[in-house]
Amino acid sequence: MTTGLPAGCPRVAVTGHRDLTERTARLVSSAIHETLAPYGPDLVGVSCLAPGADQIFARAVLGLGGRLHVVVAASGYRASLPPDARRAYDALLSRAERVDTLPFDLPVPASYAAANELMLRGADRLIAVWDGRPARGRGGTAEAVEEARRRAIRVEVMWPRGALRRAAAGAPR
Repeated sequence: MTTGLPAGCPRVAVTGHRDLTERTARLVSSAIHETLAPYGPDLVGVSCLAPGADQIFARAVLGLGGRLHVVVAASGYRASLPPDARRAYDALLSRAERVDTLPFDLPVPASYAAANELMLRGADRLIAVWDGRPARGRGGTAEAVEEARRRAIRVEVMWPRGALRRAAAGAPR
């Protein structure tokens, strides 16, 4: 489903961590809603719909009556999600007014970098749910923030006091 979105509406993109704790997800949801509320239904939100920050953002955009533009990093992206994350992804994707799927079969660092590039194209602002740590690879949150700043796109970093990421199995914290 690809449709045109109205010109002249503020375009806010999102990047952020997938592995937010439940408490952090609630804090981030509140902060995003507060930030987007002044835009109301005139807002166009641009998201890749990854679990975590991207989906929190998409729900806030839709809850405010805004329009959702989704950038899908690869045709096989949905299959790469954990089974329990697919339902939320499908529900949000079905409400998007515009969907751009990139010409990659599988989600890999290059496809995520290309998705960031497309997401930032035409963006007036980037909301980054980011702990401020350096990039761990290509196409991630830190790289999206760096690219937005290079393009002089206004970046708002959201990392509420007390925010945490879930520890990956076997990963040091």
